[in-house]
Amino acid sequence: MHSEQLIPIRDVARLTGVNPVTLRAWERRHGLLVPHRTAKGHRLYGPDQVQRVQDILHWLARGASVGQVRELLDRKPSVAPQGDWQVRCQQLADAVTHLSPRSLDHHLNQVMALYPSITLCEHLLLPLLAQLAERWRSGFNARLEQAFFHTWLRSKLGARVYHDNQLLDGQPVLIVQEDDSAFSADVWLCAWLLSSTGQPVVVLEQSIGLGQLRHAIAQLKPSTVLLCVGAQLERATLLRTLQETTQPVLLGGLAASIHEAELRALALANLHLFDSPPHALREFQRLRAR
Repeated sequence: MHSEQLIPIRDVARLTGVNPVTLRAWERRHGLLVPHRTAKGHRLYGPDQVQRVQDILHWLARGASVGQVRELLDRKPSVAPQGDWQVRCQQLADAVTHLSPRSLDHHLNQVMALYPSITLCEHLLLPLLAQLAERWRSGFNARLEQAFFHTWLRSKLGARVYHDNQLLDGQPVLIVQEDDSAFSADVWLCAWLLSSTGQPVVVLEQSIGLGQLRHAIAQLKPSTVLLCVGAQLERATLLRTLQETTQPVLLGGLAASIHEAELRALALANLHLFDSPPHALREFQRLRAR
């Protein structure tokens, strides 16, 4: 193979959204990838290996566990076997029951090394949040568990975002929580998904008002604005903000869902709606690929 066809691991990560730690784990622990090596031991990947990463992602997106992928790549069945996501979700839910940050760290760290962030978000963290929300509607320790888990999740994802940001350059995505609630899982999941796929972010998780948002955009000069709104939506102020903003705006949250038809009827070129953090990431990647 010609050397010009080979690319380093950082470029594979950029092209596929799979971070280098996970790519190395797929190679060492599961034998899923076989990169070339330079004289100094640096990994180089040909087009066949980049395509193999995409094939792995295909099966993970369909719910397979990483331990099942090698056989799936060889057999190419039409239906993916059920992975171990329910078991892993229950392990995390049990750790919340016992208020055990060490157990939460242990179980999540295991999968963070093996799966891309979007796979974990779709198949583990979002189902876990839904399961906990249902439990907290009537649970005796609901408020305690909620305070414990939200504090842990903010710390966990915030640390990941901070670490990623130190290694990234370029215009950030400005992520704003325009909601009076104390914690928004969507804000931190969006931040983590974006930073883990190579995009620097700035997070403002306290409501600043849409009037101040224009000032934040002028100061920070983000490539994109991601806005998570609560139940209330200042329609007139939002419209003014969008008309004065040249950057794309990704808008999600309860009010965006309630007023979806009205927002789409505005036909604003820079307004893009999302209904989940994975959807927000895909919308951002679609806009960047234009």
